[in-house]
Amino acid sequence: MTDISVVFVNYRTKEDILRALRTVVADAVQCPFKVAVTVVDNSGNTDQIKEAISSEFPTIRYIDAGGNVGFGKGNTIGFKAEPARYYFALNRDTLLPEGGRTLERLIRYMDEHPKVGICGPKLLYPDGRLQYSCFRFNFSSIVVKPLKHLHAEDKFPFLKHFVDRLQMADFDHNSTRPVDWILGAAIVARATAVEEIGFFDERYFMYLEDCDWCHTMWQKGWEVMYVHDIEIAHVYERQSSKVPGLRAIFVNKVARIHAMSWIKYLLKWFLKHRSYAG
Repeated sequence: MTDISVVFVNYRTKEDILRALRTVVADAVQCPFKVAVTVVDNSGNTDQIKEAISSEFPTIRYIDAGGNVGFGKGNTIGFKAEPARYYFALNRDTLLPEGGRTLERLIRYMDEHPKVGICGPKLLYPDGRLQYSCFRFNFSSIVVKPLKHLHAEDKFPFLKHFVDRLQMADFDHNSTRPVDWILGAAIVARATAVEEIGFFDERYFMYLEDCDWCHTMWQKGWEVMYVHDIEIAHVYERQSSKVPGLRAIFVNKVARIHAMSWIKYLLKWFLKHRSYAG
């Protein structure tokens, strides 16, 4: 059986995907476990990624999703195509470090901690700076989450306290610990947990599906862990914040999608919202 199924979702980002695949394939060569990699294409091969993958990575599975089905559903299509003990969703702008044995270490961590349903590694910007990738369910922080992506705390400093609570800025990120939720840019889920709770909730086209998944894990008794000593680089473009301020809701389609996912999350969890990891 496959030990870890790695899935990328493409939407007209061929060069980013190919760059990420090279690091995953190099890491898999050093891995003693069975690794499968799948690229789910939400863009109908408009960037000729299918041919590029076939030429450079003949063992990697390519799946045409049949349209832009969203991030969560795209990952689920890839996961279902390759059943495994662990499912690893990776963003197209992530890079596994050379010689890091990332896949092996993630598998070993999950094997050694059977109560963990989801784990996530430490994420770093390409220049080595820490990237906040674990968050709290603190309700007041969740309420201001869309404002964080609009950089509203720069204009309204009183919001910074809530943003810092949300992204655990008070935690030095140099220890492994349980957290409420892990950023979906690099998130590993246990198959036995997924069998109980399901994959990403497909009501979210993009954004908050990671938060929702982790919330469901905690609700069903599975732990979510931030693993500090496994590191992955993540460019993190944050397309929803490219247009600053509230004007983004009107002129930035991705910002509108983010806002809609936030509303769906609040409607789903409003009466059941709580923090599990403090």
